[in-house]
Amino acid sequence: MKVYLTSDLAGLELKNYVKDHIQDQFDVIDLTEQGAEDFVDAAVKMVEALDYGKSEDLGIAFDAYGVGSFIAANKHQGMIVAEVSDERSAYMTRQHNNTKLITLGQEIVGKGLALKIVNEFLNADYDGGRHQVRVDMLNEMC
Repeated sequence: MKVYLTSDLAGLELKNYVKDHIQDQFDVIDLTEQGAEDFVDAAVKMVEALDYGKSEDLGIAFDAYGVGSFIAANKHQGMIVAEVSDERSAYMTRQHNNTKLITLGQEIVGKGLALKIVNEFLNADYDGGRHQVRVDMLNEMC
């Protein structure tokens, strides 16, 4: 599994911090090494890398508050994205919703918490089963 990272300039510091701490455990691909000028541009790169949610790979997008990247990525058919700021939500959105991308806000989440969130998200598995009905419903909405 590959883990894609993106950020705009406002999320660059947190993205780089997380990247430094996970690149030994995962195949990390940084799509915006210098930080994109705008979170929309970063989100589009992420959605394309994740093949509009069809890929088995996962992604993490960083911006100032997490919400901009969340909104931009969710505009694309096939993407199930969650803006998270706690470990439990990161784990559960992966386990129950087959979320392919989470977004984090550098101005909201500190470095220590960001690592815990990322760890929970990347180490959770999708349960499928009864949850797939809702995932299918979400995908049909687009």
